[in-house]
Amino acid sequence: MTFLLAHLSDAHIGPLPRPHLRELLGKRLTGYVNWNRRGRLHDMDVLADLVADIKAQAPDHIAMTGDILNLGLAAEFPFAAQWLRDLGPSRDVSFVPGNHDAYVRSSMGPLAATFVPWLADLSAIGAPLVTGLFPYLRQRGDVALIGVSSALPTAPFLASGALGSTQRQALGTLLADAGRRKLTRIVMIHHPPYRAGASAGRGLRDASAFARIIAEHGAELILHGHNHRAMLAHLPGPNGLVPVVGVPAASAVPGSPNHRAAYHLFRIGLGANGLEIAASRRGLLPDLSAIGDLGPIDLAEGGLSAIGL
Repeated sequence: MTFLLAHLSDAHIGPLPRPHLRELLGKRLTGYVNWNRRGRLHDMDVLADLVADIKAQAPDHIAMTGDILNLGLAAEFPFAAQWLRDLGPSRDVSFVPGNHDAYVRSSMGPLAATFVPWLADLSAIGAPLVTGLFPYLRQRGDVALIGVSSALPTAPFLASGALGSTQRQALGTLLADAGRRKLTRIVMIHHPPYRAGASAGRGLRDASAFARIIAEHGAELILHGHNHRAMLAHLPGPNGLVPVVGVPAASAVPGSPNHRAAYHLFRIGLGANGLEIAASRRGLLPDLSAIGDLGPIDLAEGGLSAIGL
């Protein structure tokens, strides 16, 4: 039986609630100025059309890899929770946070309290702090959806992330156990988890350590957002290369074809040669008139041309 997984990221929902003056201290001030400059790049009507198209495909599960919010304001979290509820039942939607969801230290408490239903099945919820909720594993049939958090508050003009040693160790344990149970392991993370995945100040600080975990324990697929464009890379695993697939921002309108609003579909099942994962893109058509089919993604090494990179 085929398992259909939809992946989207970086919704950056708006309009931005009017912040209190005290909320615009430090990093949020520069972020607020930046949002007023670039907020028009994110179209909520396009995002709504894209979500409607996802629902029309009737996926078995939806992976959302962060940056629903913009400045981590207290008033943004209720809107983010409602948007996730509209995306689908929490059992069928998994979320990992991005740097904009964890924009400043005061965002971390609301982040943990708001997103718990989309982080783990209720029977598996751990400590109340967000760091205690990751990594998580949600099993759906023979698929293990493993969420890790690379989101952490950073200084102004930085958008980097990290897992930390505790989370990395637990990730290795989850991957090893799921591998022994012959599950298809799909890792969800916000930042590109390899050293060349993002520019200076925007990448995953412990990308090399993450790569060593994959090299030792393996995975079948890794999904990320953050860069607002379609990306494809590979990390070595014990049984071959593991595809690492990035998706554009779900609400982005202008820019090159690989930067416009899109989501990815993954069809996972057993074929004549064992596990098969087929990937395709849906998003804004070239004339920007509607959401439609953008073609397949070749997940093999050397398949970059399939998504125009």
